[in-house]
Amino acid sequence: VFPEMALPLWKNVLQTTKKRILQQRRLSLYNGAHGYKEELIKKKLQQFSGGSINLSKEDNGIGILTLNNPKLMNAFTGTMMVELQERVTELENWKDGKGLIIHGAGNTFCSGSDLNAVKEIANSQDGMNMCMFMQNTLTRLMRLPLISVALVQGKAFGGGAELTTACDFRLMTPGSEIRFVHKHMGLVPGWGGAARLVRIVGSGAALQLLGGALRVDPERALRLGLSEETLPSSDETTALGEARAWLSQYTEGPAAVIQAVKKVVTAGRELPLEAALRTEKDIFGTVWGGPANLQALVRRPKHK
Repeated sequence: VFPEMALPLWKNVLQTTKKRILQQRRLSLYNGAHGYKEELIKKKLQQFSGGSINLSKEDNGIGILTLNNPKLMNAFTGTMMVELQERVTELENWKDGKGLIIHGAGNTFCSGSDLNAVKEIANSQDGMNMCMFMQNTLTRLMRLPLISVALVQGKAFGGGAELTTACDFRLMTPGSEIRFVHKHMGLVPGWGGAARLVRIVGSGAALQLLGGALRVDPERALRLGLSEETLPSSDETTALGEARAWLSQYTEGPAAVIQAVKKVVTAGRELPLEAALRTEKDIFGTVWGGPANLQALVRRPKHK
């Protein structure tokens, strides 16, 4: 009797909690109060066209996001920055999503921003607006309730290196490299890459990678904990298959459960302990007595 009685109540709790968690996730880092003019910067960015950001959503709940501007080593044009934001919105609304692989077309990852666009928005205010725009987008990408992995082939330079840090994991192929080249451009990361890098490798290693603009090959990346694994193949299609197989060990199971796992980890990473605990309780409430939980109870696996 219990499950039938509990279901309407559970659904109600689920809806309100989901709404609240979604609102928290969509909160932008920057708004008008920070002098941030999103519509203005989008208009400006859209003047610099070329390339695209493609998304395919597979039936097994894995999304493939492709940076597609191969003649510029997948550098971000202005329109690609705007498209990335649109794809992230699409992924936020993907009810059945569980995992995400980000990779670049033509056997390389991403060489950062397209310098043609950068030269045109060289004044400080435009630069800051672009910075806020990309930080907002990459923060939302990082908070997606999907387990995400950057598949690094060829080069991930500058903004491309920063993009890899917005994923939960990084996989590298033989001969690939991640490099924070900002210093050589007279810059520091501006898309949130420094803050995220410190959390991944620690402040000492982050200082070395940024201060020395060091080339991080797969071996060094493994040593630093920047990469999870070096895949066997550097062929584009084969490597993508290997990344799918690697990710599938974490995305098996119902979408609601996988998304809940990612949400509790995000809360634990970003929130002070008490707030993280409360969020965990809320998310627990969305799966307790839920379909996957009830099925597991019916199966009653023996504790071995």
